[in-house]
Amino acid sequence: MNHDRPQLAVVTGAAVRLGKAIALALAQKGYAIGLHYCRSEEAARQTAEEIGKLGVPVYLLRADLRNEAEIQQMFEQIDQIGLPLSVLVNSAAVMPKQDLLTISAEDWDVVMNVNLRAAWLCAVESARLMQPGSVIINISDTGARKVWTGYPAYVISKAGLEVLTRLLARRLAPHIRVNAIAPGLILRGEDFPLEEWERLTQRLPLGHSGTEDEISKAVLFLLESMYITGEVLVIDGGYGLI
Repeated sequence: MNHDRPQLAVVTGAAVRLGKAIALALAQKGYAIGLHYCRSEEAARQTAEEIGKLGVPVYLLRADLRNEAEIQQMFEQIDQIGLPLSVLVNSAAVMPKQDLLTISAEDWDVVMNVNLRAAWLCAVESARLMQPGSVIINISDTGARKVWTGYPAYVISKAGLEVLTRLLARRLAPHIRVNAIAPGLILRGEDFPLEEWERLTQRLPLGHSGTEDEISKAVLFLLESMYITGEVLVIDGGYGLI
């Protein structure tokens, strides 16, 4: 890749956890990084510093993905960067514990707006800026295929994201490929009990949790696989088998 004028990869939720790992992997491949964050400003700056040490440009992009106007402003900022946007990774998500029978409509909307509506809006905005050969990757979850009663809005939003992936792939073909990755037990959430996590991972056919590196490798695989679109790549250690 030409480091004098690198291609731009935008990763939402890139300050921490999986988004950070994906952003770093793309930077190592020579992409300039549009590092989106919302509240995690300090973490975003630390991640940007790590990316900068890899010798590629990095641009901090703050936006509340619940707000359509802020998403539009973010893409105006991306357009002004002046680098060709060739990759969008929709990684940002929220996963609050909820009950389907008691969740408020407002709390339901927060999950849908961040996990599903924002991915759609970001894809539409990206498609306006992208050249043929560009790629959009949505980060789903094996929960899209499970009935997790403790996370109803989350699993519905991820199931919707996988349908959105196929719709976008059909609509944006042949110029832009759109795929999704569905991680399994990769990173334990801060509010997820350790005992429950260990119980689940021990039940996996492969017997252990995965790593962020597995997901980063999958992103790079989908970028390089020019004949794949509209697919969901499941990386879950066999979780879907149990």
